[in-house]
Amino acid sequence: MGTTSTAYDLSPGDMSSGENPEKDWFGVRRVNPTDKTNLVLDVFHSVARKYDIMNDLMSGGVHRAWKNRLIRMIRPRKDWAYLDVAGGTGDIAFRLHEATDGQAPITVYDINASMLKVGEARAIDRGILHHMDWVEGNAEKLPFPDNSFDVYTIAFGLRNVTHIDRALKEAARVLKPGGRFFCLEFSHVDNPAIAKAYDFYSEKVIPKIGKKVANDADSYQYLIESIRKFPRRNVLAKRLIAAGFRGARVTPLSFGMVAVHEARK
Repeated sequence: MGTTSTAYDLSPGDMSSGENPEKDWFGVRRVNPTDKTNLVLDVFHSVARKYDIMNDLMSGGVHRAWKNRLIRMIRPRKDWAYLDVAGGTGDIAFRLHEATDGQAPITVYDINASMLKVGEARAIDRGILHHMDWVEGNAEKLPFPDNSFDVYTIAFGLRNVTHIDRALKEAARVLKPGGRFFCLEFSHVDNPAIAKAYDFYSEKVIPKIGKKVANDADSYQYLIESIRKFPRRNVLAKRLIAAGFRGARVTPLSFGMVAVHEARK
């Protein structure tokens, strides 16, 4: 599923386009940054209850393999503290909980109360009552002290952040020295033939699935468009370094449909 990871360094002029170039874009529509945050909130309020089943339908269940690969790359330890940002429904947090035998402190952080409500209910259904906190807030301004966490994860959430560079700097701030950053996110397919088929499926099929299953084609249309606007792998890696990280590496999975971005404070 994966290819060899690539390491990146920051060269002079890499950030010449300025910070947060995607802040004005809600999918392919240009909006005010404040409006973008509210529009994204509305999307996830709308899809929260069907979010997990839609992930299965849209990816054919492959999102589970991607998330499992992420956990293997983290190599979780029981004595680490974890912050899972945009982690609303708990998919990553539950995997971390299992990998650490329920002993590690895990904070699930999400801007969307509806997503957190779903995640907390899922945790109760699984009998997870300890070592997992659920906190509502914006990734651009984390309510945690400096040097608080050993691992920061964000899965399929960074592309929905209005000011990505602010979120990356906040991630660096709350991580302990030597702490590790992991972002699992949709990426850009490199093979032209596969990219063409993927684009057709994304643009023509996924909104129809959203309409049929979640009665919400528009939200899924935005989610597809947001993938197109997300930074290329090399650009995001360099933005991580500009935010204060070192050793930025990218590992594409499934022909580049998604990628794991990792870095160390």
